[in-house]
Amino acid sequence: MTAERTGGVVIAERPAPGTPRPYAFPAVTRNQLDNGLTILVVDLPGRPLVSAILILPMGAADEPASDGGSAVLMARALTEGTEHYDAVELTEAAERLGASLHAEAGWDATSIGVDVPSTRLEPALELLAEVLLRPTFPAAEIDRLRDERLNDLLQAQADPRRRADETFIGTIYAPSAPYHRPAAGTRDSVERLDESVVRRAYQRIHDPARATLVVGGDLGGQDVVAFARRLLGGWTRDAGAAAPTPVADEAAASGRLVRVVHRPGSVQTEIRVGHRGLPRRVPDYHAVTVMGAILGGLFNSRLNMQLREAKGYTYGAGAGFEMRRGAGPFTARAAVNTEVTVPALVDLIAELRRMRDTRVTDEELAAARDFLVGVFPLRFETAGAVVGALSGLAVHGLALDELTDYRQRVEAVDVDAVAAAARDHLMVDDADIVLVGDVDAFGGDLEAAGLGILVIDRDQEPVPVPMAAEGGSAEEAGPTDEGDDAGPTAGAEDASLPGSDEPTGADTEPEDGSAG
Repeated sequence: MTAERTGGVVIAERPAPGTPRPYAFPAVTRNQLDNGLTILVVDLPGRPLVSAILILPMGAADEPASDGGSAVLMARALTEGTEHYDAVELTEAAERLGASLHAEAGWDATSIGVDVPSTRLEPALELLAEVLLRPTFPAAEIDRLRDERLNDLLQAQADPRRRADETFIGTIYAPSAPYHRPAAGTRDSVERLDESVVRRAYQRIHDPARATLVVGGDLGGQDVVAFARRLLGGWTRDAGAAAPTPVADEAAASGRLVRVVHRPGSVQTEIRVGHRGLPRRVPDYHAVTVMGAILGGLFNSRLNMQLREAKGYTYGAGAGFEMRRGAGPFTARAAVNTEVTVPALVDLIAELRRMRDTRVTDEELAAARDFLVGVFPLRFETAGAVVGALSGLAVHGLALDELTDYRQRVEAVDVDAVAAAARDHLMVDDADIVLVGDVDAFGGDLEAAGLGILVIDRDQEPVPVPMAAEGGSAEEAGPTDEGDDAGPTAGAEDASLPGSDEPTGADTEPEDGSAG
């Protein structure tokens, strides 16, 4: 940065953004075993920590409503014991390899993964195959994991952010839609989960013809396909396996509902505004990405500049589409001091309308495109990030050009495309509103604002706050209720991985903080 002194004042010139450097996504080879298992391999010289992920494209959206939470519970139980290892022995076997073994489920997929130094890749894949093919699902471990989730649900009741998120999805989706609830299930469904339900969830995903193994890192000439053929070539479809079906993602009844969860004495209000959004496979995905960045995905987004910089209501406001196999939610969010709840809400809705009705400037467009194009290569500095992006392709049935051509497609988005995306996908007048805060402090102003049909939820008794399990935090015991990776470019607004199209600025705000 250069500066000159004029009349005792130092005037600084900000450095201008440079031209994005050329970037080519690494070459990927594709193979298929006789049992239908697809194998994607990407050799990344100089990255000795190899990542391998087996993707099974069924998740929480595919489970019966009565079994809500079974996919997440099943995935967590996969590493709690196999035919050859109990949970401790499995952990020790991975540690001897310097490996990290993990399994998880989200809305759209279940995954089993391992990260390991390249020289120990084959024995690490043996452990992955052991977890996939020979889990034992010990009843005692199932009970423990179920009880952890029930404990976590109590904590969610006492956490204003999670309370807002769960109330929001329960408001915008019809009760028949799986997205109406958290991916890890509700108290009513989780209490019914047992070993037999978990085994059914395991059987549903057990089909090699629908699975994809993705391996990336400095492979040093190792024959990954031969490893996979030896370890997984004999894997056959389970009789209980099912195919993914279209997600029932119906929205709740049209018209705006304003739902307030009353928290007496709260110094802040959590704000959520939004509606049923979009699935990942939409033709104007890149225009939506750019539009979302301008609206609420970047620090200098319209929402953040208005609510944080201009008004000082919040430490961060943002908005975005969480794209899944079905139409995930569109959410605008902020946390504000109680006394400015209604003014902040009115300004937030006004910015949504302005995004829908007012064309973005050339400067806004250029800033968003340049950021998305510039940050894209930063996402792929590790083998795990590359493998994660390829896994997103497998989950959503997308071609490799979604990654190789991403920058060019973003650069091709113009003002007209952004305007069309906002007009077509921002349903501002039907957007529901959820507030978690002290309604006694702002209820009168909220009624006077006339924003919609007002519903107030008051807890009948205090919510107990359970202690975190010994040796871990509440977050460690909690569910992975965040949406699956919304596709290969999810998180481009944020260089961290795994990403989602949901912004994170508002999540940095302390419960008792103020915008100053």
